[in-house]
Amino acid sequence: MNEKPAALPNGAEPDPDHPGWYSWGDFPRGSFAAQTGRLLFRPDGPGRARTRMMVTEAHQNIGGSIHGGAVMSFIDMSLFAGGRCAGMGEGHYVTLDCHTRFVARGRIGIALDAEVRLLKQTRGGLVFFAGHCEQEGEICYAFTGTLKKISPRPRSDVGDAGLGR
Repeated sequence: MNEKPAALPNGAEPDPDHPGWYSWGDFPRGSFAAQTGRLLFRPDGPGRARTRMMVTEAHQNIGGSIHGGAVMSFIDMSLFAGGRCAGMGEGHYVTLDCHTRFVARGRIGIALDAEVRLLKQTRGGLVFFAGHCEQEGEICYAFTGTLKKISPRPRSDVGDAGLGR
């Protein structure tokens, strides 16, 4: 019964501190993603996933609630991890758009959960999502987003360090 679901992001492992959730562990120290903290995720039925962020004082704005930039970073990361858990095909994706509605103030010290719904995936590589974030069952933020599957650029290990590209 400890079997991984079929649709998980590459490198996902059961999170040792949060039973029933998966993660990539901690992001590299000093990376932008590390500012959000450990991202937790899990499938939540066909076309659905849940992601979680542990909100700390590091995510606080001057008004005492969750900073909008922290919320939007979490939502963007949720489109990728949650998208895979919801059935999005494997591949390299980029964010085309992400719209966030701030419905209520997010509170510090309470886990922020996102429900991610995969609405449609096209043969052309577009993936459309909708969802919301909640704390203790109360919706704080609503969002929509679109990802685009791309072919990674070939690496150039020669000479110009990527200048002019």
